Amino acid sequence: MALDLHGLTAAQRPKLYLNGEGMFGRLFPELLPLDVPVEEALALGAERGPMDVSFEGPGIACEDNPRIPAGWAFFGQFIAHDITNDRQPLQSHEEVGRNFRSPRLDLECVYGAGVTGQPYLYDKDDYALFLIGTDDRGTPGDLPRNPQGLALIGDARNDTYFFISQLHLAFLKLHNRLLLEQRAAGAANPFEATQQLLRWHYQWIVLHEFLPLTVGQALVQDIIEHGPRWYQAASSPFIPVEFSDGAYRFGHAQLRDLYQINDALHDVRLFPDTVGLRPVPSAYQPDWARFFDFGGAVRPQLTRYIDASYGHCMIRLPETLTGQVARPEYRSLAGRDLQRALATDLPSGEAVARAYGEVPLTPEQIGLSELGWRYETPLPIYVLREAAVQHDGQQLGAVGGRIVAEVLLGLMQADPTAYLNAQPDWQPSLPTIHGSFSIADLLRAADVA
Repeated sequence: MALDLHGLTAAQRPKLYLNGEGMFGRLFPELLPLDVPVEEALALGAERGPMDVSFEGPGIACEDNPRIPAGWAFFGQFIAHDITNDRQPLQSHEEVGRNFRSPRLDLECVYGAGVTGQPYLYDKDDYALFLIGTDDRGTPGDLPRNPQGLALIGDARNDTYFFISQLHLAFLKLHNRLLLEQRAAGAANPFEATQQLLRWHYQWIVLHEFLPLTVGQALVQDIIEHGPRWYQAASSPFIPVEFSDGAYRFGHAQLRDLYQINDALHDVRLFPDTVGLRPVPSAYQPDWARFFDFGGAVRPQLTRYIDASYGHCMIRLPETLTGQVARPEYRSLAGRDLQRALATDLPSGEAVARAYGEVPLTPEQIGLSELGWRYETPLPIYVLREAAVQHDGQQLGAVGGRIVAEVLLGLMQADPTAYLNAQPDWQPSLPTIHGSFSIADLLRAADVA
């Protein structure tokens, strides 16, 4: 059936991404894109603008979210790099967007193209093992790097700052440990057995920790029992742009400006102090108990509340990461997120809420009308304000939460190799300290905590 686009010209119609594996797609191709002047949208994410935490405007005053430890913001980015890779320029309006990642939670960002496609990731003396780099003490505390300091890993984005590069290192180390154990146990194909084990433990953490913290256990259980309402991926999984360029950007607002890395390093700025694309000094290797709940005496730092403001260092990204930019707003991660929302022709948050059958937030709840905003709300901002209004910023709300949960759960449900399908009653085999297997147990097993 043809879409009724109310007399719009072809140039005005929303570009319909092809839903299919290897492509981005749309949850709501019938919704019109939000029509907002680029300059006004970018001003929201500019330095000293409404999304800069230093701006005195509506929002949650306290930054600490008691529900979610700080490390989950890094883990969320790790997931994003595992399932999405959009190489289009920031302002690109291509009709069909290719996703250079498989739409599966399969650790492609770790394994890359495999031994044949990317042999430099692996030990040439034993191609079943990953290379591990050495730090300034000569110990295996960093990613493998080339002579210029760039990481030799399956996804270069996992080297953009120290925390995510150290998280990536944990997966490399755990693979190597599991591989040796599988060999010792006489596995017919130790590499494939190790891949499956590591992927399934990772998927377990996404399902049993990350999603309940992010969207609430009730929504996770509802989707498991009744299936997704909108994201239908069983025959051809894809990544919706409403997820990749809309709702899932919420993690950027969780990042703090300052972190305590370990006992010795306090008040370290995320940027530029921990900017990556260079070796990680041993002094900067994190005490993971300060980022995830290990159940011990050390209490983890917390993410920022989910709200429509970014830490100030997110508003002034280092040129090391952005390169030369066409306009100053593109140094801001908030500005870049808004530009991508416009470039991918996302509908407004209110339009998506109506499509979901939800009552949209009011302009007063959004908090932009008093600043002269005359439009509906860009989807990334709507999702953030929805979390603040509906859950005091402690988890995603009705629209953002359902987009995130349906996509991540849907990808696992559509993957025949995921443990949910291949072995639904599977339980993690790695040791656990407090009952249910957790990210803390994974980091212990990797010998980084």
